[in-house]
Amino acid sequence: MIEDILLEAMDKMDKAVEHTQTQFGTVRTGRASPALVERLNVDYYGAPVPLQQLASISVPEARQLLIKPHDRGALDAIEKAIRESDLGVNPNNDGIAIRLSLPQLTEERRKEYVKVAKNMAEDGRIALRNTRRDARKALEGLEKDSEISADDLERAEKELDKVTSGHVEHIDQALNRKEQELLEV
Repeated sequence: MIEDILLEAMDKMDKAVEHTQTQFGTVRTGRASPALVERLNVDYYGAPVPLQQLASISVPEARQLLIKPHDRGALDAIEKAIRESDLGVNPNNDGIAIRLSLPQLTEERRKEYVKVAKNMAEDGRIALRNTRRDARKALEGLEKDSEISADDLERAEKELDKVTSGHVEHIDQALNRKEQELLEV
């Protein structure tokens, strides 16, 4: 019973850490990366569709992305989605593909991206705390129903706190790596 609750909580926490690290990939550094635009939703025939499903994304140069839609009819919709995004780049549409030239990051913009990364890390920590709270409620419910003793509850809560702090540490390490990457000139 206790092990099931703890395993489920650990699984959810692993997913929260993984999601946070994926989110960090969408924050722009000095180099072009397909992860910058993959998350963009494009209004394609009235439905929001992730850009990675509509086009192939490549990096021909260190500061350039090339987006080739599978359907040329989606070019304008993709271009509009990029313009409306928070990327801060102007797409160049040549009728076949869209090129994104990423300018050199200013120090001010780098600091803004660090703030964005810190907010993402805090969202990840909140997800971890919510998972811990839910697991704790489940454990307390077991004790209330007399399925486990108070000592078992205390041991399980200590284990849960240890697992939570380990996952928070993973998010903090990922944030530190992202900060160093962003502030590196």
